[in-house]
Amino acid sequence: MSTPSCEDPQCSMLIHRVVDGVCGRSGPRRTDYGERWSLTEWVELMNTLSSLIRFAVGRGCSDQEIQELLSDLDAPRAEAVLQCVRSRFDEIRHALVDRTNGISSTQLQDFNWQLKLALSSDTLSALNTPLLNLSLDLKENGIERSVNVEMNKEELHTLITALEAANKTEILRTEPGTWRLYLRCS
Repeated sequence: MSTPSCEDPQCSMLIHRVVDGVCGRSGPRRTDYGERWSLTEWVELMNTLSSLIRFAVGRGCSDQEIQELLSDLDAPRAEAVLQCVRSRFDEIRHALVDRTNGISSTQLQDFNWQLKLALSSDTLSALNTPLLNLSLDLKENGIERSVNVEMNKEELHTLITALEAANKTEILRTEPGTWRLYLRCS
């Protein structure tokens, strides 16, 4: 099977349809592209392209950074992806912001924290336990409210560990070195 150049309208159309899917509209269907890819290749291609597009726009990557992410592709195909991302950057960014905001109707407006030392309690005369008081100012459906959480050292450690794990997962998921892109417009 011959591989057309990316000047082929189908290649550019495929990339734009992937962007449509990222933006919440109807994405590309495998049946529209015949038997060019096996089902496994198609799923990997769609996941990789949409992840790359979300990463590039979400991180505000420069053209050079996007080209580095696409270094496994030949120049015409990489340029086709770059042109599509560049031309629809604002639309993609808006869709990503809407998608992120749609996760929860509650948004963190501000936070404050205080470290306290509990010297005693009604049951213990010498407690000497450090406590963190975390105050979260939230806005939910236009209504502001405050949530206060008091944590001991172990609970704080658990929270920090969970947040670090979530951050590492996000970094690994979006690390540029993990891209494997098979954009074959054949």
